[in-house]
Amino acid sequence: MLTDIKKSKTALIEHLRREILSTRMAPGSDVDEAVLSVELSVSRTPLREVLRQLAGEGFVVMRENRSARVADMSFATIRDFFVAAPMIYGAVLRLAAENAKANQIEALRAAQDRFRQSLRNGTAVDRALTNNRFHEITGEMADNIYLLPSFQRLLIDHARIGTTFYQPQSNGMAENLDKASRQHDEIIAAIEARDPDRAGQLADEHWSLSRGQIELFVMPASLDLPLGARPRMTNG
Repeated sequence: MLTDIKKSKTALIEHLRREILSTRMAPGSDVDEAVLSVELSVSRTPLREVLRQLAGEGFVVMRENRSARVADMSFATIRDFFVAAPMIYGAVLRLAAENAKANQIEALRAAQDRFRQSLRNGTAVDRALTNNRFHEITGEMADNIYLLPSFQRLLIDHARIGTTFYQPQSNGMAENLDKASRQHDEIIAAIEARDPDRAGQLADEHWSLSRGQIELFVMPASLDLPLGARPRMTNG
């Protein structure tokens, strides 16, 4: 509950990240600071500081003399997502295999454990967010100041889209989630083995697994649906 949120900067940031990634704060919507201030029992000054940090991470856009806005997810941004995702994922995992530290590998294993747990008994939002954290850690492993901002922005939209397909509607979709989990294990093994070529190959395979479900979301028939709604399905 909102009243249970500690009034620390870290807690506020994590709460708002989750609200944005889960699409409870809709892409492109204005951030009503007055309402949030009341709901979260926090003054406007620290809330504004948190929003500025989230803007630096790509979650919101700050606008002069206007309210902040949740990062948009338009047809144009989704198109760019499709173009950039395979290149960025591949580069991140290759660098992760070269640069990962032992404590980061342990953190990645822990993130994978949480992802597996979410597949067993978590919500669609839990699954999207635990998957997102797994990949965030690979970005930290890559340790590249030029690549990381782009990767973080990519993960925001991947998580937001992910909330629409982490509720399997068929046996095939459920099998894909199981396969994604197995690929996570293979990614960990490739990183631990310091094998950038294998890590890059797995990046391609992992992206290919996600791509089909993401395409269902961005088909023109589904663009007018609210995020989280099921796209219309046609026969044939």
